[in-house]
Amino acid sequence: MDSNGPGTLAVAVAPGMPIFEVAIPYQVFSEPPLGVDPGNWYDFRLCGPRDTRHATLRDPFVALTDYDYDDLISADTVIVPSTPSVREDPPADLVEAVRAAYERGARVASLCTGAFVLAAAGLLDGRRSTTHWRHIDALRTRHPHLEIDPGVLYIDDGRILTSAGTTAGLDLCIHLIRKDLGAQAANAAARYLVVSPHRAGGQAQYLQSPVPAQPSDSGLSLTLDWALTNLQRPLTVSDLATHANLSDRTLARRFHAELGATPLRWLLTQRLIRARELLELTDLPVDAVADRCGLGSPANLRTHFNREVGVSPSEYRRSHRPTRHEVITESAQLY
Repeated sequence: MDSNGPGTLAVAVAPGMPIFEVAIPYQVFSEPPLGVDPGNWYDFRLCGPRDTRHATLRDPFVALTDYDYDDLISADTVIVPSTPSVREDPPADLVEAVRAAYERGARVASLCTGAFVLAAAGLLDGRRSTTHWRHIDALRTRHPHLEIDPGVLYIDDGRILTSAGTTAGLDLCIHLIRKDLGAQAANAAARYLVVSPHRAGGQAQYLQSPVPAQPSDSGLSLTLDWALTNLQRPLTVSDLATHANLSDRTLARRFHAELGATPLRWLLTQRLIRARELLELTDLPVDAVADRCGLGSPANLRTHFNREVGVSPSEYRRSHRPTRHEVITESAQLY
């Protein structure tokens, strides 16, 4: 990637693709949100099939492009919005281009049923992945060897990322901005799009299931909100279970069913999200950051940060540090 920005980001279009999934990355990445330096934004390219440089999407929409699949192959990041049809093989030229881009070193992300294209290119072999819950069985039928997780909004496996259906693709796009440019840019994009920068839960909550005879409420929504406002405390599974008025075992089952994660894993993820924001947007020393996000000690923060993010908290702060004015402004908004 270019040292002055996150590099070239190419969105693939193909005949028959659904318009909404194509529109999501176009809206998110085609231009920077207010407050983000255009010189530090993505070099955005919409790439159509070779020779035609356009694609007739689901009627009556047509995507006109200035780039083709050869340009997609040379991109730093490639996004495949969706496959034209889960009942047919993905377009061979698209599959070939996506495979070639990955082999060249690109990061590849799929939105919704774009996972079918990545699977056809062999990019999901040996990886955990996801797609729209409605098409999980179809993907498993076509590629029975894959490890598919139906309960998450998106999965980041380094150079390969996959997301669940429709608006989960928006979550993944904002995640990419946060990963590449930090919390300030991701929050600016989320504010412009009027969406949450961190959506709790997974797509398991949307799976079709029989309606219970008596309505019930797991209480997780209130408990999740409570936990997020108390991350500085040394919360345990028992604390969450007590707040939700559930046993520890029942709470664990509800978390797995509704969030696709264990309670402790969810807590750790939220603590690290909070730590990133504090490192980027405040002047707090590392020990204070560790305390405020509930990880206790600087050593514990460093351990989890190095394992999950890949760099130390200090290195992360240096590489994602906004200007002094932005730090003060955003710090005030945090508290």
